[in-house]
Amino acid sequence: MEGRLLARARARLEDIRADNRSEENRRRAEIGGKIPEINEIEAGLRRQMTELVGLALGEKGRGADELEAESLSLQARRAALLRAHGYPEDYLAPIWSCPLCRDTGWREDGICDCLQRLYKQEQTRELAPLLRRGEETFDAFRLDYYSPQANPGESRSAREQMRLVLNVCRRWADNFGPGSPNLLFTGAPGLGKTFLSAAIARVVAEGGAGVAYDTVTGLLAAFEREKFSRDPDEQSDAASRVRQLMSCDLLILDDLGTEMPTAFTQSALYTLLDGRLRAGKKTVISTNLNRTGIAERYGAALASRLTGEYEWLEFKGRDVRQVRKELR
Repeated sequence: MEGRLLARARARLEDIRADNRSEENRRRAEIGGKIPEINEIEAGLRRQMTELVGLALGEKGRGADELEAESLSLQARRAALLRAHGYPEDYLAPIWSCPLCRDTGWREDGICDCLQRLYKQEQTRELAPLLRRGEETFDAFRLDYYSPQANPGESRSAREQMRLVLNVCRRWADNFGPGSPNLLFTGAPGLGKTFLSAAIARVVAEGGAGVAYDTVTGLLAAFEREKFSRDPDEQSDAASRVRQLMSCDLLILDDLGTEMPTAFTQSALYTLLDGRLRAGKKTVISTNLNRTGIAERYGAALASRLTGEYEWLEFKGRDVRQVRKELR
């Protein structure tokens, strides 16, 4: 797990634990005021615990069987008093949001599912730049922005093509999992690539998977700061971001092909994409480049990953922003 987000997830779990302890204290104060006898029972149970600890340390005192019998009697009396006053028998029991780990985040076999969920929620919170408008859903995708007339020499209209793309993206998001293919969106600017990427991210994140979003330029900046920054804090933050982008369940990577083509950018992109492929992590990439442009811009190793390991979806039509203006 990536350190910065894990720290935030653990802080949230600590807040949950503190809220539970606060509620326990509130209940004890409530019951102590309404049923004073329970205060005496609680005090008796605490004395017994002290005696049990003493026995474990070899001190003399009452036997364990006697202490256990008295404890059961006190617990039964407490339960009867709570029932008599309209409370459930376990009203004073410890409160755990996750009974499996008792809100610690860890079990004997490793990290608990509850901390995993909080970690993925922290990953998803960083999708704000992608989901900034709040309307990026499959149902909100406007097919009427695309022409129903096929261009000469083409068998499918832009609207038919985009209906196909929309359906593929919807099914992909609904069935996201280890067997899902990686996706590459290709087409001119303004055709809805980022919109459908956001719709996918929303559905997959709501399903509990960890999703991260970045532009290629932003991703490469993180790689560059990790490698070359002389500021330890900046370098640490960049390394944390790189780990997140490498390890998240789904990475949405926007604007491939807009970055400055250098040996470093080629290497960083290959490291990221090849590493995610090897780890079975899924990636959705959007680009204005076609297959020829990919082959010309990137080296053989990276181009082969993009052409051979991704399912390509071609976006067609006119710039939606221009169409929207004309329809107003």
